Amino acid sequence: MAASLIRLHFHDCFVQGCDASILLDDSSSIQSEKNAPNNLNSVRGYEVIDNIKSKVESLCPGVVSCADIVAVAARDASVAVSGPTWTVRLGRRDSTTSGLSQAATNLPSFRDSLDKLVSLFGSKGLSARDMVALSGSHTIGQARCVTFRDRIYDNGTDIDAGFASTRRRRCPANNGNGDDNLAPLELVTPNSFDNNYFKNLIRRKGLLQSDQVLFSGGSTDTIVNEYSKSPKTFRSDFASAMVKMGDIEALTGSAGVIRKFCNVIN
Repeated sequence: MAASLIRLHFHDCFVQGCDASILLDDSSSIQSEKNAPNNLNSVRGYEVIDNIKSKVESLCPGVVSCADIVAVAARDASVAVSGPTWTVRLGRRDSTTSGLSQAATNLPSFRDSLDKLVSLFGSKGLSARDMVALSGSHTIGQARCVTFRDRIYDNGTDIDAGFASTRRRRCPANNGNGDDNLAPLELVTPNSFDNNYFKNLIRRKGLLQSDQVLFSGGSTDTIVNEYSKSPKTFRSDFASAMVKMGDIEALTGSAGVIRKFCNVIN
């Protein structure tokens, strides 16, 4: 679940801040972010957070927010797959609202151009370098065929022909056929947090279009090159970027609440 827990934190923070709004279920007053196109049948880990929350509540009720648990779980997930660690700032509080309408515009798409990604991350206070470092979390995890089908069948110049051929075996060309078949985002060491993701981009073996645009003759090529040669620099920059991301529009002080159950406002 490591990749999923890191992604859960990311998808939470990019929609109205790191406030655990992504955990809220549909209700009479909530339109759940879980149903947003970028989250539905894609984001996982909700039950992991619920399980942690129930154990924390039994020890110190009403103290630790769901938003903080999501942030700490992302850090621990990284450590569990030999990734970097960082000090998680605490004190976030939980929202009483959901941001379903914002999710479509605030979350990146696998089809996004480099300019769109730089702009989107910039709107959250994250630099292009932060964006490339955070994209490196795709060193672990998997993607559904529906997210990379166009790329592997387009016969573009930005994809290695052998790589495309391999990926076509489990991802049929026709929409609706094998849409949910999975492929590793990074094919060399898919369960280990390392810098092979960046080495793959240089070889034109990025699985998603939004991965490969990071190394396609644009402004971020130099950063990809740097990370491909220096795992230490990548790990350090990833940790710093995760700390910055964890601060996006956080609710603190008397703002927000501490939910007793992460999926409902109570």
